[in-house]
Amino acid sequence: MNSRKRQELKKDIGKWIESYGGGRSSILSVLEELIKKYKRIDGFALQEIAFKLGIHPSEVYGTSTFYSFLDGREERGSHTIRLCKTISCHMKEKERIAKQLENELGIAFGETTPDKRFTLEYCNCLGMCDQGPALLIDDVLIPKVKPHDIPELIDSCIRGKLKEAYRDTVVSTVAQKGALLLEDYHPGRILEKVLLAKPEEILKDIEDAGLRGRGGAGFPTGFKWRLAMEEKGDLKYVVCNADEGEPGTFKDRFLLHKHFSRVIEGMCVAAYVIGASKGYIYLRGEYSYLKERMEETISQWKKDGLLGEDILGKKGFSFDVEVRMGAGAYICGEETALIESLEGNRGEPRNKPPFPVDTGFLGDPTIVNNVETFLWASLICEKGVEFFQQYGTSKSKGSKFFSVSGDCRREGIYELPFGITIDKIVELSEGVDIKAVQVGGAAGECIPKRDFHRTIAFEAVPTGGSIILFNKDRDLLDVAENFMEFFVEESCGQCTPCREGTIKILEGVRLLKEGRCSMSHLEKLMELSETIELASKCGLGQLSVKAFKSIVENFKEEVLGRLPEEG
Repeated sequence: MNSRKRQELKKDIGKWIESYGGGRSSILSVLEELIKKYKRIDGFALQEIAFKLGIHPSEVYGTSTFYSFLDGREERGSHTIRLCKTISCHMKEKERIAKQLENELGIAFGETTPDKRFTLEYCNCLGMCDQGPALLIDDVLIPKVKPHDIPELIDSCIRGKLKEAYRDTVVSTVAQKGALLLEDYHPGRILEKVLLAKPEEILKDIEDAGLRGRGGAGFPTGFKWRLAMEEKGDLKYVVCNADEGEPGTFKDRFLLHKHFSRVIEGMCVAAYVIGASKGYIYLRGEYSYLKERMEETISQWKKDGLLGEDILGKKGFSFDVEVRMGAGAYICGEETALIESLEGNRGEPRNKPPFPVDTGFLGDPTIVNNVETFLWASLICEKGVEFFQQYGTSKSKGSKFFSVSGDCRREGIYELPFGITIDKIVELSEGVDIKAVQVGGAAGECIPKRDFHRTIAFEAVPTGGSIILFNKDRDLLDVAENFMEFFVEESCGQCTPCREGTIKILEGVRLLKEGRCSMSHLEKLMELSETIELASKCGLGQLSVKAFKSIVENFKEEVLGRLPEEG
């Protein structure tokens, strides 16, 4: 890099750091800008970022290499083509797309064309499970790709026409509407009502409604907000976890695209209750194409007096929202790893306690809820506790958004009440010869047909929203292998049980596929799975073997004694 280029780079880095807040928390955003403009992150850039922020270059390097979208040690092409390789796209013959991409570009995955035009990569779930196989080219999403589409896609990139051709590919099919999606919503109307009440009154409604976090763990939302409300401190934060990375889940992508104003309003309600002045939406890197639209909505809210200083004339209530991008790390769906990432660090989970409600973003009280939770909070404030409680079970109140994909005729998003049975979801989605349903994505449970009478609820079969249907012809060891490959790749590497244990389980799955796994070895793998569940540091690590265990336990006759494939 010549002297003039270095001066330009230094100027850009300084400008980006300032525009993203000036502190260490700007690191991911600055690295993202570097990749966009310069196609790589060299040693000089790392040192300049570190110098500007007053930290060691190794810290910047450690952060950049942690995230798959920011690892700029090798120069990328002008266009990065990413092919989803997780289970729903895998079921829809993503291998044919991969082969045709390699044929047309003359490179293998992980390589860049000699003319520096294209870089070809695999990535994990793009959130298009109902419309796979899916590609992400730069920040343009391409659903339902066929092999014969590839030459035209490449040509569109070269001619600069790709974004124009694929501008309306984000929305999924809404297969079943419920209480929320049927509502006629007007931005700001709920907030006007909320600001007439005291924060304690709003919080009591959230508690009385029995709203639990919709991310899968089901932690009581009102209790989390109360803990943060009672914390002392001048600064408090509201964080929306929009890092929807669970294979088979795509509801948040739809909600952010079609119902983002409701999400903002739910965040405003939370901020009013706990006394927060700043909100962040942590948007997964694979959803970068949503950012511009979301920021336009935020700008409109500011113009309308719904965000900013003294909102709607309420003296002392000021709240602003900012979108921050993730960069291709599944682990950042865990709330403390997300906070670490927001702060510009590697997305590694923290020890608990302390908890985010007392020691969160930058050490201040912080609540982290997912996209759907904020939507339901806004609905409770609008329609009341009784309206919300008419749906669901005694322990799982309200409705839930389900992402349904796989071997069914009606893939898409379903808004259904908690307490619905698995066989009812199979029926609604018109599943064809279904022998198993994966509830909860890669971190969930594989349910056999004999148990389809079980209900979806926090006290029964919990889920963050992913429902994947497998018909009688699917090889469930292929499913297990795909899930374990996902966890091996996405492990943050911080703790030994997850980092090393998932590799051993993957090796075991491959032995089973080859018909070379004895019962005694399988029993050792199941014991190892229990160790991973008990000893992994975070919930994502603990759940990494749940699908493997349930497949072995429920489909033992299918996985044992396999004959090697011919050829």
